[in-house]
Amino acid sequence: MKDTPGWASPGSAPSDGQEPGTSGPAEPADRPDPAQQPGPDPQGPGSKWSKEQPPAGQWSAPTGPEAPGQTPPPAPPGPGWGTTPPAGTGGPAGGPQGYGTPGGYSAWGSGWGGPPPAAKPGVIPLRPLGVGEILDGAVSTMRTYWRTVLGISLTVAIVTEILVILLQGFVLNDLAGSEALNDPDATLSEVTRATGDALLSSSAIFLITVIGAIIATALLTTVTSRAVLGKSVTTGEAWRDARPQVLPLFGLLLLLLLMTFGLVFVGALPGILVIVSGSGAAGGALAILGILGAGIVAMWLWFRFSLASPALMLEKQGIMKALSRSTKLVRGSWWRVFGIQLLATLIANIVAAIVVIPFTFLAAAFSGDGATAFLDGAGDFGWTFLIISGVGSVIGSMITFPITAGVTVLLYIDQRIRREALDLELARAADVQDHGAATGTPGS
Repeated sequence: MKDTPGWASPGSAPSDGQEPGTSGPAEPADRPDPAQQPGPDPQGPGSKWSKEQPPAGQWSAPTGPEAPGQTPPPAPPGPGWGTTPPAGTGGPAGGPQGYGTPGGYSAWGSGWGGPPPAAKPGVIPLRPLGVGEILDGAVSTMRTYWRTVLGISLTVAIVTEILVILLQGFVLNDLAGSEALNDPDATLSEVTRATGDALLSSSAIFLITVIGAIIATALLTTVTSRAVLGKSVTTGEAWRDARPQVLPLFGLLLLLLLMTFGLVFVGALPGILVIVSGSGAAGGALAILGILGAGIVAMWLWFRFSLASPALMLEKQGIMKALSRSTKLVRGSWWRVFGIQLLATLIANIVAAIVVIPFTFLAAAFSGDGATAFLDGAGDFGWTFLIISGVGSVIGSMITFPITAGVTVLLYIDQRIRREALDLELARAADVQDHGAATGTPGS
């Protein structure tokens, strides 16, 4: 009896006494049952060999060196994983053609080409994405559906910039200027007032800009999600799809802003109390440390909830459910989400700065004080400066809105593909056949 592991073919009994595929004399029908034999063979004491052995030359040991004069069994016929692919089909012998080329996977299992690439009905392949694929998908969406994307971005940018110009022209120009910050002889109260005014101006402009970015993200979410499937959408269709979720989106934005500013205020509160009690230097240092610590916590929470907006828009969820979905999708991938969104923001702002800076210098040149006063920080920014620089800001926003919104939506889709196999649903929606057997290698 021979039970060598791995030799028995599937479905056969492992102890049938004969190797599959071998030829030899059939076992005698009158062979005595070993279980019924009274004891060892009477040929000699202690003998463990049966009297009926196969004829010489018709069997060999399953392991060990081959006997002299014996040829090894032939290899299994036909191509398989153990065969070397011919030249030009990929793999070790075929060179670099391999994966993704017709010769590399045309005979699935006949070479080293690997699986076929994932389907790509739209701007991204339906599999886990790499960083470059997410950025490329956002740019491809803007390039392929430029009428809808630029129409939405231009409308939101114009409305946002008009609000900023009106705020700066009627409200912020009446606040104290930044001369005190550049004056070494300024008193502490003047520096404090100038710092507070600068923070107030920056916060107001930042708030309006964030609101515009959120609205653009809401409208562009539908465009990007359809672009993944290779389907276009008009501005009217995008608005009709996003309109029921606009108010919850503003509620989500308000909650995130209150959370951020609340954490910063709580961090600065101990220092403020110390300053009020009379220890100005110690209180200022404590306030700065508290603001830094609270800022780190607020940033961590902001990116933890950064996918709540597309979750709210695409899944038609409520505010708290969208926050919970973002937490689930970002869990374990915070640094990846943070890095990708930070990279996209940097790229978008650098590209926008290339457009905005020339308009800013042009506005300073046409204003009353000129570009020199603008560089010195002593100019009084009038309506001419605000309008010309606002035109540059509108053009810059037309670039930043699609990139940042597209990256956020594609990052949300990528996280769902990694955790929930969303690519299968997307493939069915795009009428892609046999997508489950053709998923490519995951991205980084």
